[in-house]
Amino acid sequence: MTTPVLKKIDALKAKIDARRPLDAHMLKQVREYFRIGMAYSSNALEGNSLTETETKIVIEDGIAIGGKPVRDHLEALGHSEAYDRLFRLAKNQEITEANVKELHRLFYYRIDAKQAGKYRKRRVIITGTDFIPPAPERIPDLMESFIAGLSEARAKHHPVEFCAIIHRELVTIHPFIDGNGRAARLLMNLALLQAGYPLAIIPPILRRDYLDTLNKTHKGNDGPFITFIAGVCYESTKEYLRLLEG
Repeated sequence: MTTPVLKKIDALKAKIDARRPLDAHMLKQVREYFRIGMAYSSNALEGNSLTETETKIVIEDGIAIGGKPVRDHLEALGHSEAYDRLFRLAKNQEITEANVKELHRLFYYRIDAKQAGKYRKRRVIITGTDFIPPAPERIPDLMESFIAGLSEARAKHHPVEFCAIIHRELVTIHPFIDGNGRAARLLMNLALLQAGYPLAIIPPILRRDYLDTLNKTHKGNDGPFITFIAGVCYESTKEYLRLLEG
């Protein structure tokens, strides 16, 4: 399905591609800019109290922020480490089950090493929604089916639609005891990088729209969520080009 916003994203991507190969110094700066932005926003969506500036201080300077929970610091460091892995995984054109587990492990091992990268063994309840995640014994088969269908889905959909679909699918399976949203956002960005698109950041100010459209997918309506993710990708691509143009 082609929509005006997807055409706009592709037009911006063409402008970015015209500047390749990017200057190594500029590329490093842009990557660090998105490292902090992604870590801050993805964690803030889940209630992390660090500001964007505090996230930068924790990640780049290794300095603890007084009065802030230890876990919030660990989430920032974990997300930064998973972010680095994205670029290594993006060199391949496939997503494996091991990739999904590895991204979760890197984000989560400082918080709970025993659960990091491991499928949950207990039922979970998600507050604020009537969605009930699958029983834990179904997760291995659901994840196997999910991964097996990725090649067909990638070929069928625009890369932005594809990244929204795999985000939705992973959150619906809810394979981990915690950190599923962050794992899904890392996964969707892996798909974007593999397709040559800039990373996408979901601003915390859009949290309600994000959750509302995601909840609709659980009732069989993917349209609003795909539209939401496309809008986020458009804004992030604009920001990427702005940085390059200086």
